[in-house]
Order: sequence, then structure tokens, then C-alpha cells
Amino acid sequence: MNQCSVTSSDAVKEKALELGFHKVGIAAVDEGDNTEVERLQAWIALGYHADMNWMDNPKRQDIRLVMPEARSLVCVALNYYTPHQRPEGEEYAKISRYGWGRDYHKVMHKKLKLLTTWLESLGEGVKARYYADTGPVQDKAWAQKAGIGWIAKNGNVITREYGSWVFLGEVVTNLELECDRPHSQHCGSCTRCLEACPTGAITQPFVVDANSCIAYHTIENRGEIPEVIAPHLQGWVAGCDICQDVCPWNQRFARTTDVADFQPYPGNIAPKLVELAKISDEEWDRQFPASALRRIKPEMLRRNARANLDASRRNNDSESNCF
Repeated sequence: MNQCSVTSSDAVKEKALELGFHKVGIAAVDEGDNTEVERLQAWIALGYHADMNWMDNPKRQDIRLVMPEARSLVCVALNYYTPHQRPEGEEYAKISRYGWGRDYHKVMHKKLKLLTTWLESLGEGVKARYYADTGPVQDKAWAQKAGIGWIAKNGNVITREYGSWVFLGEVVTNLELECDRPHSQHCGSCTRCLEACPTGAITQPFVVDANSCIAYHTIENRGEIPEVIAPHLQGWVAGCDICQDVCPWNQRFARTTDVADFQPYPGNIAPKLVELAKISDEEWDRQFPASALRRIKPEMLRRNARANLDASRRNNDSESNCF
């Protein structure tokens, strides 16, 4: 274990910031508080994970199943906000900001790999493994524990400096590093995200039911869009930012990212629903290169666009019948 104290926490943080991460914090692996594990178990017991069965992976509940020697997690955040605004008009499809630019996995992994390689170079006995929404790690819970930000009532992590417009990642290591203080919660009495969600997916503060979440249905759901969800899509075809857009922390503290890769690709801010409803597999391949949106297969994108068009048509027919 002597190799696990070969560097200081400050040096690790300095390296992470040097690599371009906007926030970094360190959390210790210990036998203490199981609150987040119990919360995850309760959430799964309610079936709120829908068919995302990977959420029930035992490794997600015990980081030592990921790395038995784990002693610390170096948690990082990368701001992805750009100030572009979607145009008004129900003919436009809406894509979540996280998917406007280059695939965040590629951007995060490149930086995390460099940080991991640097940590491993510190000593022969040093082990490190990185993740960015790609493994059985509760990245939001660890980010809060590491002082990055707090888990908000809409389930996202909010940072004081950037709001919730951040991607999260972590390096699990056997280095024993000085940990940071967990972040306190600063949502206060605000309930804007709960009130704004058109499907009531935030069933209570800090609890989100994926079965009712627009983001889940447009990204993860491989079946049909449920009839109870379709009328409330409001143009969303890839994710949903409603609960983030109304958040006071995001409205006040969003800052334009310095990561060029997160600038929007042409066509991602204001695509037309009618065009996406008939997009070919080849057009999809050209329009979404190196994009996180590639998780939404072309047949799903067409389905999402059609569901919006059908809902708009039914709404217009209903209004015309009132006169």
C-alpha cells in the first residue's frame, strides 16, 4: 500500500484542471453512509428504472465490485453549455443540449484516459480505471460526495458555477487521497422542475420515474411511445431539457463552455419534425457523426418525430372542432 500515497490530492486536482476539466473533487471509499445505495434500491423496487436493467447491477451499489482495491474516486465535471436558443414554432424538433455537439463520451474519455495514465505512472502499484456514464458507477452520488455539486430535485447534479449543464466522470483508484467535503443541497423550497414537467415524471422531490420521463422514452425506449406520453412531447425527439431550462441555477449561472467540441453541429438546433419523420438511415448517419445521438437509432428518431406530428395534428383537430 506504500505506492498508494505517492502523490497529494492537490497534485491530482491540478492535473485534472490542466487536462481541461472544469471541476474536480475527491471522494473516499469507506464503509460508512449507505444512504445512496438504499435510495437506489428503493427506486428500483418501485420499478422507476423502467427497462434500464443495467441500473440493477450489483456493482452500482458497491464500488469495490468494480475495483476491490478502490480507496478513492477522482470525480470531474465538464461544462457543455452553449448559449444557442431553439426557435419558436411547433414545426421544429427539439434536441437536448447534451447532444448538440460531439459525443461527450469521446471528449470525456480522452481526458479521463490521460488522467488515468498519469495516475498509473506515479507508481508501480497504482491502479486506476475511468468511467463517464459508461459503467456501473453512481456518478451523481459520487459527484455530490466529492463536492462537485448536489443532486437536485430533478435528479441532475447542479454545480454552483455552471448549473446542471455538466458532464460527469470519475477515476476509481487504489490511491489513498485526501477527500473533499460532500456538497450541501441548495434547491431550497423551489419546485419549478416538478411543476414544469409535462408528464409528472418527477413524482416527488429527488425521485424521477423513467416510465413517465420524456428523455427516457425518446432515448432508451425501444418500443412505441406510450399513448399517455405522446401528447406531452412538445417537440422533443432526443432527450428533454424542460426541468433544466426552468431551473433558477441554470438561468442565473450557465456559462458558455470553452470546449469547442460541444458547439452545436449544423441542423441540431432547429431540425424540422417532418424531415426527421422520414429521415433515411443514410441521412441519419450523415447528420449525426460522432454524436451521442447515435444511441437513438434512425427508426427511433422517425418514431419520435411522428409521435410529435401526430400529437400536434390531434391537438389542432381538437381546437378546430371547438368553433
